[in-house]
Amino acid sequence: MTAQVTRRPSLKRRLAAGERLHGALLRLQSETLVEMAGVAGLDYVVLDCEHGPADMTALQHHLTAAAAQGLDVLVRVGMAEPALVLRCLDLGVAGIVHPHVDCAEDARRAVAADRYPPLGQRGFATYSRAGRFGTVTAREHLAASEDTLVVAMIETERACAAAGEIAATKGVDAILVGPSDLAADCGFPGPDVIGGLTGSAHRAAREAGRAVMTIVPSTAAARGAEEAGAQLILFNMAAVLMDTFRSLVPPAAEPPAG
Repeated sequence: MTAQVTRRPSLKRRLAAGERLHGALLRLQSETLVEMAGVAGLDYVVLDCEHGPADMTALQHHLTAAAAQGLDVLVRVGMAEPALVLRCLDLGVAGIVHPHVDCAEDARRAVAADRYPPLGQRGFATYSRAGRFGTVTAREHLAASEDTLVVAMIETERACAAAGEIAATKGVDAILVGPSDLAADCGFPGPDVIGGLTGSAHRAAREAGRAVMTIVPSTAAARGAEEAGAQLILFNMAAVLMDTFRSLVPPAAEPPAG
């Protein structure tokens, strides 16, 4: 007999209540991984449609698997893809992760794509999966859309300098520093430089009352992020899985002497 899944409050409401949430960043098309994340007890997954596939049929299958486990789904889209944002929201995702938000104007465009008027410009429809296929009222659908989580990614030195303005933009809920793109933008400096820029962006987010999302490769790194004040811990599953696979490979035998 299948256990009844209890629907939790939205990620946005849980963050507002001060909870710390743990999720998995997935780049592979695999409903099974999504389902396993829910069974394991994670709070959310981020499906990467920027560096991973953006197949809408597969995405709907992933969302169905997540819903069966009471798991929330965020989607990272590519740069300037409002059409993809709309389709993802209509499928019922919990929020959108927007890459390469370099300034307050970029942040306003991200919010506009995610939210209905008057704050945004999202096209209105209640007959989508998010609107229970037309079985909810317009008022109920609008109320539910208020829980959409808007995450702005800071990935350049310019964005770090503007982190305060980005975080203070009305409608932005969380800030995520993209360490790889930030390092590339800065010419791959030492870790102290990236750590300093990341720390300043995180401080700006907290001062603006926004949550900090941090990508981590391990549970040890997760503990460090938690101690630094991150509310959204995001495990990079490519790193986690590769470390796991490598740990399964026995060490090479020493060549015989002589």
